[in-house]
Amino acid sequence: MEAQPIALVVPCYNEAGRFAVEEVAGVLDAHPALLLVLVDDGSTDATADVLGLLADRFPGRVLVHRLAANAGKAGAVRAGMLLATATWPQARYIGYFDADLATPLQEALRLRQAVTPREPAIIMGSRVKLMGTTDIKRLEHRHYFGRFFATLVSMQLRLPVYDTQCGAKLVRRDMVGHLFDQPFLTRWLFDVEILWRCMVHVGHAAMWDEVAEVPVSRWHERPGSKVDWTDAVRVPMQLRRIARHYRGRVRW
Repeated sequence: MEAQPIALVVPCYNEAGRFAVEEVAGVLDAHPALLLVLVDDGSTDATADVLGLLADRFPGRVLVHRLAANAGKAGAVRAGMLLATATWPQARYIGYFDADLATPLQEALRLRQAVTPREPAIIMGSRVKLMGTTDIKRLEHRHYFGRFFATLVSMQLRLPVYDTQCGAKLVRRDMVGHLFDQPFLTRWLFDVEILWRCMVHVGHAAMWDEVAEVPVSRWHERPGSKVDWTDAVRVPMQLRRIARHYRGRVRW
């Protein structure tokens, strides 16, 4: 049986030198159910030209959306999610993956299959290193910072979330408007905001049914991260700001 279409958004900022065109083309050839919106987030290099190569090779399946100015990952993903939802009504799930392909795009199909026949509002890939079943290669200091970060988020949400920041997520199309209509408070922690927005919409108790975390089978750290330690030191303050904004609107 042919897989149900899934539309994916890939935010790209100055990726001309590392975006793997042939790798993505191979995935699209092998998996006709995948559709792509490649968002050029105000790049100052030849990113738009590189992304255009894929759009030319896969008309109707790959769109390039150019933003006039850099909006950060949050703004780029938001623009792409809204465009993908409007463009492909046949896609039951719309998701976003990172441009470095740390998690391969075809993993979206596995994430969806892992929760079938359920249709949660959000399907989150998680970087869990498990013997014999997952291939996770991550710098040690990033892993430990990630565990500290996840602990803070879990305490604020009052939910046992393992990994909010893995760049592999799917959102049920009827929830895209609720989660992406409004601009986000931060440029990098919007994944946390998405969970808060979902909880505002469905209530705390329903989050156990509406959010599913699935370990990704492969995630390899890639050089060239756009997030540095100056962003990291602001994390606690930004998480506090997000929680204060949404907490009073949740049905606990």
